[in-house]
Amino acid sequence: MKQTVATKAKQIDRQWHLVDAKGQILGRVATRIAVLLMGKSKAYFVRHLDCGDYVVVVNAKDVAVTGKKLTQKIYTTYSGYPGGLRREAFRELLGRKPEEVVRRGVCGMLPKNKLRDSMIKRLYIYSGEEHPHKDKFKM
Repeated sequence: MKQTVATKAKQIDRQWHLVDAKGQILGRVATRIAVLLMGKSKAYFVRHLDCGDYVVVVNAKDVAVTGKKLTQKIYTTYSGYPGGLRREAFRELLGRKPEEVVRRGVCGMLPKNKLRDSMIKRLYIYSGEEHPHKDKFKM
């Protein structure tokens, strides 16, 4: 009779994935990235361990959105101080810091627990085609 063996932290094998966001819908590409960061597609996935892989996203400046989100989607941050509420439209943030648009989309799809920080640390986002992780991918 066989028993199910619990996954240990030392058994986790991390791989590298390259995602090209050029022309892709932000929500759909963020969902794919979040699944890779969590490791949900792996056979040994467990919720209490960080089983995910490394993800490199290129062409973040060319990500697309549907409908009127380009003008109507607002990102809000609050410093905690009076008058510290800052609002920025999607178009402005995409022009100023396109990596942040993808990072916020992915971060919102990760679990809201202590593992989120370690998952998001394995996400590398670049606005253009070039990235310094070329040696990590098997050709």
